[in-house]
Amino acid sequence: MSFRTVFIAIVLATGLIVSAYLLHSRRPQIQVNQPSATYIKATGKCAECHRNTQYSIVHEFEMSAHAAKGVNCLDCHQVAPEQQGKPHHGFVINTGPTPANCRACHEAIYQQFLRSRHAAPSWASVAGDKDFTPEQISFSEKFQPGGTRRPPHPLTAIEGEAATRSGCLSCHSIGRPNADGTIGNCTACHTRHTSSIEFARLPSTCGQCHLGPDHSQLEIYTESRHGAMFNAQRAMLRLDTPAGKLTTQDMFVPTCATCHMSGLNGRGATHDPSDRLSYYLFSEITEERPNATRGRAAMKDICLQCHTPTLVERIYREGDAVVKATNEKIAEGKAIMDALRQDGLLPAAGFSVPLQFSYFDLWHYYGRTAKHAAFMGGADFVQWHGNYPILQHLIEIRSEAKRLRAEHGK
Repeated sequence: MSFRTVFIAIVLATGLIVSAYLLHSRRPQIQVNQPSATYIKATGKCAECHRNTQYSIVHEFEMSAHAAKGVNCLDCHQVAPEQQGKPHHGFVINTGPTPANCRACHEAIYQQFLRSRHAAPSWASVAGDKDFTPEQISFSEKFQPGGTRRPPHPLTAIEGEAATRSGCLSCHSIGRPNADGTIGNCTACHTRHTSSIEFARLPSTCGQCHLGPDHSQLEIYTESRHGAMFNAQRAMLRLDTPAGKLTTQDMFVPTCATCHMSGLNGRGATHDPSDRLSYYLFSEITEERPNATRGRAAMKDICLQCHTPTLVERIYREGDAVVKATNEKIAEGKAIMDALRQDGLLPAAGFSVPLQFSYFDLWHYYGRTAKHAAFMGGADFVQWHGNYPILQHLIEIRSEAKRLRAEHGK
């Protein structure tokens, strides 16, 4: 081989290398600086586009436990039975995964969720049962009697679709029925691409929905000793510990999920947050749940991982007393309202005169708050956001009822 041939080959090779370097230097840094083999393996061709258009979802997925275990984009975005696929750059995918996709790996968790009030009863409490199949209604009613077989909430017709969709259903969509026959939205608690255990364990995650005057659990928790300790010691907690390995060394301060769902110290984890409850505290007149004895024992067992039996029994004894006293006050208000309606002094339709709003506030806001706070360590909410406005509204209801009777001679 002549010197000239070798020289030309070297010049061409050098030119190609320099050209490649120049082209590479002009690529967006978001492409050039991608860090790891895990990223490449987990995201593959999907990342080629999405790192330029929605970089955050690629970055979130790379950090997830799914990526660490070799799950890739198509494992979750594949078309499950009863789903409609969409052509997408050479693939056919489901652009909106539902529990039909999650259950491929997490069937037991999905079945626990289906038994909960987070499932069908959550959606039905706003929209009624019209969106569910008879089979879905029957299944849910076995575990949450009266939770799904019901009409839409009367406020939906009065407030209108815009308020209902952007307000009520934003939270209650955790139990929405999906076109593929599944129920729910796993990403409401776990997020879409991080699929994070840590995120689902944060009080602020539950507090996206469990806050406000009618279910003020986040405010109660924040005020409680548990909440104060969590805020002070969060950095010392291992919130990302897998459910089957979680101990009180990882979570020596509880969050909502610790008490209601976790498998702390070998206790079985559950995706039915009502599994360890003994009362329907959200009800107008609170009654025991069908599984009250078992649920109470299960929750006490969680409490005992950190507290003495004496303390646990005292909290339950005091909570029971608040439930009983609150029931008595609300029952009096209900009896007054029922009598007025029976005597034709109140319209049958709810939310048409101020007195009906007063009674709704009495039980739906303040009654619920007092009862929840009694079991969650929120003294201010038992008293000033609970019993005080209960007393105030009850007196107003008595006074207005007396006025109406005098006015109509009844």
